[in-house]
Amino acid sequence: MCSHQPPCPTPESADRHSAVVVTAHPEQGWSLLCNGTLVFDDTGELLPDGRVVAPHRVPGPPVAAV
Repeated sequence: MCSHQPPCPTPESADRHSAVVVTAHPEQGWSLLCNGTLVFDDTGELLPDGRVVAPHRVPGPPVAAV
């Protein structure tokens, strides 16, 4: 998919997140990267071959309810 230089990392690469954003829909919570990966706001991913990468958020400090 990637036609610019230097080429974006492949969807199989560990650094696939550094690919160029082709389209972003923040109101829907997702972006499409140049390598065909869909990245969601919850840090989950959908790879071009249909594999799902579960959200991988780093736990933060507890949030107090008001």
